[in-house]
Amino acid sequence: MNHQEVLERFSKEQLMELIGIYAKNWLAMDGVWFQSVERKYGMDEAMAHDAAAWERFTVIEARRIKAFLGLPEHPGLEGLAQALSLRFYGNLNQAEPELRGNTLVYRVADCRVQSARTRKGMPLHPCKSVGLIEYGGFARTIDDRITCRCLSCYPEVTDETCSCAWEFTLEGPV
Repeated sequence: MNHQEVLERFSKEQLMELIGIYAKNWLAMDGVWFQSVERKYGMDEAMAHDAAAWERFTVIEARRIKAFLGLPEHPGLEGLAQALSLRFYGNLNQAEPELRGNTLVYRVADCRVQSARTRKGMPLHPCKSVGLIEYGGFARTIDDRITCRCLSCYPEVTDETCSCAWEFTLEGPV
């Protein structure tokens, strides 16, 4: 029996649960490799590898989601909002996208990574630098007219009401 046949046996609810399991497994693997490098070589080295991984992965993820949604070459901020909601960890973090004219503000109310590190007594992940690579690269892949700016993200938190906040701006002709 192949994988497709196995999946066809499950109900929609079971498949939705499985997507959540897959997302948690993916995030756990992301954290496990990161923490392994962090323990052995320190935070700076782990962050360098994290940045290199996200620089490539975010483009792969965005291309696949863009194709899945059938988005045009320039889907604008509406297309970006759709795509952000389908990211692998999209159902693990509580996010609040808000369109404001030619900007999209994307606030992550609760970040599973930071919550897990806090729960384990670990220092917070200094994710701003990698977040700029991750969110900026994702947005540019969805629509190359979109720029990304960090509004708040550890270690430069300016908004205590969320884990992080990002502003996407549509530049150029609409």
